[in-house]
Amino acid sequence: MRIYLSVDMEGITGLVDAEDVQPGGRDYERGRSMMAEDVNAAVRGALAAGATDILVNDAHGPMRNLYPEALHPAARLIRGRPKQMVMLDGLAADHDAVVCVGYHSRAGALGVLSHSFMGHEIEDIWLDGRPVGEIGLAQATAAALGVPVAVLTGDDAACAEATAWDDGIATVPVKYARDRFAAELRPEAEARQAIEDTVAAALSPAPKRPAAVPDDVTLAVRWQSSSVAATLTGLPGVTATDSRTVRAGGRLPALYRQFGVWMRVAASLTHQPPYC
Repeated sequence: MRIYLSVDMEGITGLVDAEDVQPGGRDYERGRSMMAEDVNAAVRGALAAGATDILVNDAHGPMRNLYPEALHPAARLIRGRPKQMVMLDGLAADHDAVVCVGYHSRAGALGVLSHSFMGHEIEDIWLDGRPVGEIGLAQATAAALGVPVAVLTGDDAACAEATAWDDGIATVPVKYARDRFAAELRPEAEARQAIEDTVAAALSPAPKRPAAVPDDVTLAVRWQSSSVAATLTGLPGVTATDSRTVRAGGRLPALYRQFGVWMRVAASLTHQPPYC
């Protein structure tokens, strides 16, 4: 059984603030350690379920948050950027399941460190007219490859968002949002045991393949900056619906990869920190 782990940082056990998750933050090094512990709990659960191949993608920010030496020796790691498939780099149709570790809710939600990919720069995203964030896009893209998202860990807002998108996803709330930068935390040992147990149960037996997704979908993004939107309309297939919103149609996962190009264009034009 081949398992793929996509690992973000905002939804990791114990982390609540930008100082916990941004390089240079006063508690970032501690955050990296906490991130590794959550990942290793998920790896142990996958191994207990019979996984024979585990691939971990460091999907947060600079994408080199996880120290390779801190990772469980049974897992392989994709580290660094840029990545053509961003948070799902390395995911393939022959994986049996995706486990999303440390995810957060979308922009506008009252969840811990909530945002969509680029902090304030992305105000809203819609997939076929439905509001979506990193969770929904990950699930839809994985489904397009025929791979189910089996488990998601994060705060309670992220877990609710995941089950609203796909009620077949087993979730592990490791903290409960009090506000965007405050949470009631589960004890570390309890949270890690819940991750391990939930992953083991969700992968035993391997989850069923997801329902087919439409051959053609539409992705729309509202940016904070009209300059980003105007620049993106220079790309083939990208049209503007207003001064700050662009859209494009296509098939997943190719459209997800194209969205990664949009973000690289936006990053070249703006320099806002994620949680200002």
